[in-house]
Amino acid sequence: MDLIADILLAAGALGAGFYCLVLSRRLKRFNDLEKGVGGAVAVLSSQVDDLNKSFASARQVTEGSTQALDQLTGRAESVAQRLELMMASMHDMPEATAPAPQKQRVSAAQAEESDALAVAYETEATQEAPVEAQAEDPNKSAGVMFVRHNRDKNRVA
Repeated sequence: MDLIADILLAAGALGAGFYCLVLSRRLKRFNDLEKGVGGAVAVLSSQVDDLNKSFASARQVTEGSTQALDQLTGRAESVAQRLELMMASMHDMPEATAPAPQKQRVSAAQAEESDALAVAYETEATQEAPVEAQAEDPNKSAGVMFVRHNRDKNRVA
């Protein structure tokens, strides 16, 4: 009986050893870095790292875009406020009751003549300015700063 028990015990030990050998081979294939789950885990971890890097760069881009949009929104709001003020000031202006005169075409010679008169008027005004006034206040302008060039022959500047 002891002999039968020893034989069964040895057969059980050999069976367990064979089972461990089979499990060992399966675990090696399972953890193989190229074909098995270990490879899949390695690939997934590298993809997670890449996604984290792209997420960080996307976050930086969106922060920059957010700042640019905030600046543009602020500028648009200030322009809108100025436009509202301009529109409000337009309501204070009197309405024109008479129709505006139609503009007539001015020939090139008439335009040159009015330009020449404006230049002559400007040089005459600067020559007539007193020298003492220029010496007293150097920041004060001696002549006409802005001259309106009249292109219409019916209107006089």
